[in-house]
Order: sequence, then structure tokens, then C-alpha cells
Amino acid sequence: MDDIVKQALAKWPNVPYCYGWLGLDARGNWRMRDERAQHLNLPGDKLHHAALVAFIVRNYAADERGCWYFQNGPQRVYVQLEATPYIVRTDPAQGWLLHTGAALGPVEEVVLTETGALVLRSGGAVAQLDDRDFAQVLHRLQMDGAAVDDDALLAWMDGAAAGALTLDGVAVQRVAAAELPARYGYVSVPAAP
Repeated sequence: MDDIVKQALAKWPNVPYCYGWLGLDARGNWRMRDERAQHLNLPGDKLHHAALVAFIVRNYAADERGCWYFQNGPQRVYVQLEATPYIVRTDPAQGWLLHTGAALGPVEEVVLTETGALVLRSGGAVAQLDDRDFAQVLHRLQMDGAAVDDDALLAWMDGAAAGALTLDGVAVQRVAAAELPARYGYVSVPAAP
């Protein structure tokens, strides 16, 4: 957390929390959700200002409830998650790279949902793969030690095909998309307690 944020927290400790105004989409974009976006349940406008995005990333954390927020000076701005707390991309030089710019680290768990979302866990970081990178990862999936084709993968996702699906040697588990928040302990749409 930035020092200026720590100083603001000490100076103004009881600033009300903010809900609904900031979102993280499934491609790792921060989105400002004004009243219209909130009312119509729209994703909101993409934030493009590099300094603002960097400030959000440096001050992004989770509370004890599993709600993710951005500490904006003395105010917590809770983040509505379209997918998981982190979004991961592939990078030819660095491997798995989070939307925050940090490396994911060694993958310990891989799940695939019925909607085709690939989710990786490394330590406490849970990250859904940016869908634009799925084609780059597809050739790394194997079924019973051999390359998996599209039909076999779809059958496995539907539960119609048995077999051991792996990604880079890590077993892939089938998990319903709706079960991800409870499984990994995060809240997709934070609300005031």
C-alpha cells in the first residue's frame, strides 16, 4: 500500500466504504461504473489512465470477508468482479502474468468450468485466463498424456468423457462457474455488511 494511502487512513479513519463504482472485467480491465452503469447492470467505462490504473493495482487487496477493494486514500472502494480476483494472461517471456503485472507463480491447481473458463491457482492468487489467450494454451492441455482435440475437450467439459485432463502436468478439475467464489473464498459483488 502506498505511504500516502497509509497517512490518509491514519488521518481519516472512518470514511464510509464505496460499493458498486469499480469493476474488474474478465479481461483484466478496471471499469468505472457510474450510476447509469450500476442501474442498468452494465460493465462501465474502461479506465485508460496509466497512473490511475497503477495506483489501483498498488492498493488492491481483500478484506476478511473475501471482498476485493482498492484503498483510495482513506476510502475503500469495493470491486465488482466479473470473474475472479485476478485475470491471467500468457506472456512469451514471463509465462503466466496477472493483470496487475505480477507473475502468477507456480500453478498448483487448474479448474475448467462448463462455460470454458480456465482458472489457475498459485498460492492465494486465483486467476481466470483471459479468453483471448485460450488458443495459446489449448495445445498445452492433454488428455491421458496425449494432445486433446476440441471435440474431446468439449465432451470432457460436459462430463460425457472420462479421462485425465492436465495442463502442463497439473490435473484439471471440472468445477461449475457458480461454485468458484465459494471454492476460492472471494465475493464477486461486495455489499455493505
